[in-house]
Amino acid sequence: MSAPVPRISSPLAPHEQLLAARHILAREAEALELLSARLDTEFCRAADLLAMCEGNLLLCGIGKAGLIAQKLTATFSSTGTPAHFLHPAEAIHGDLGRVRRSDVVLILSQSGETEEITRILPPLRELGPPLVAMTARRTSSLGKAAAITLELGKLQEACPLGLAPSTSTTAMLGLGDALALVVSQMRGFDQRDFARLHPGGALGRKLAKVEDVMRPLGECRLSSCGLTVRQVLATARMPRRRTGAIMIVDPHGVLRGIFTDSDLARLFETHNDRQLDLPIRQVMTKHPRQVTLGMPLSSALEILAERKISELPVVDAEQRPVGLIDITDVLGMFEERGPLRAAVVTGSAEAAGASTITSPIPISAPSDIGQGNGLHTEEWIISQVEPGMPDMQRPPTGTWIAAGWPEDQNASAGMIYPVGQALADIPAGASPPTVTSNAIPRPNSSAFFGPARTPPRTHA
Repeated sequence: MSAPVPRISSPLAPHEQLLAARHILAREAEALELLSARLDTEFCRAADLLAMCEGNLLLCGIGKAGLIAQKLTATFSSTGTPAHFLHPAEAIHGDLGRVRRSDVVLILSQSGETEEITRILPPLRELGPPLVAMTARRTSSLGKAAAITLELGKLQEACPLGLAPSTSTTAMLGLGDALALVVSQMRGFDQRDFARLHPGGALGRKLAKVEDVMRPLGECRLSSCGLTVRQVLATARMPRRRTGAIMIVDPHGVLRGIFTDSDLARLFETHNDRQLDLPIRQVMTKHPRQVTLGMPLSSALEILAERKISELPVVDAEQRPVGLIDITDVLGMFEERGPLRAAVVTGSAEAAGASTITSPIPISAPSDIGQGNGLHTEEWIISQVEPGMPDMQRPPTGTWIAAGWPEDQNASAGMIYPVGQALADIPAGASPPTVTSNAIPRPNSSAFFGPARTPPRTHA
């Protein structure tokens, strides 16, 4: 058993470590700039060759260059160019059988003289696929054997010893990415192709169609515009998890409106209980925002965020509902925001610009709000309340929760909520956390000029 390597203190002070790191990054960035400047028609020939390739792209390399080749294999494959990695040592032991004349072989080697690379050049020449080299010199063995050479030029490694591949592998990666993405454009690779090759995870879902994530009609609440509000609520029940909206249709099944939980809450908050016996068509939101089958999910997400709504009907070409996108089903697909700040504000809204901030109170929130950032409470002074603001009813005097994102403070953004109200306006799509003390009545409007991606509230 070998003895453990003794730990020694670093000979570099912290500021020297930072200087060394910045120097290394600057060296590698400079190499990319020089490489960009020296690109010539050889790059165009390589791009044309790959764009017209009827077979597969086979990438080959050994050591660190081989690792870069493996990464580039994934990049080419995911952007529309079928690609596979060919290990040079395995190639001479049978894997050359994967090579076809219709393929293109791209070999990465800084020196162009590595033994494992030079040994496969003769059999590759015999098999006949076009060979593209990415190497420092076109006069190297690899450069001479290739039909096209992407010359990296003379590079000095950023490693203090000048030995560890660093600048050279950065240059290979950058040039390989450039080649892959240019070829992708030449092949007409678009978002639909990208979605087809990336069906998994949040990225794939963002590039999906609305019908891929909507709740089907059988899981939605639907009712007739001829019924009263009370009748609609009685007949549109669901035994399982329900959506926060009822889609209202006419006798022909055409969508005419939507009635949300927030609409119902406002009836009670404004003491308009009598409207429960009015026809639903008089209180529903008419001509609601909607999307049609086949639309990209990204378009639906934009509508949810920009209109600050929680439910979005999906209709067919005849405007008949076929499903509904509920914001709780698309959590994590909105642009990530920083942690939300919240604090208790006392005093009236008229004086909120100079109101007293008391100690922050705890807010219960799921851990996935903000995609892992979590919710925390900090003191944050509301300064958005000014005389003469349009479309806003000023809240009454009392204790309030002030909430907003730190980056919004200079953009007249933020929301305030009475303590005890479910904070349904925390980032778009997040499950509403709650505050559980000193409940006071909620005003008709609590929005203080929130930005486009603040709270989903009522349907508009």
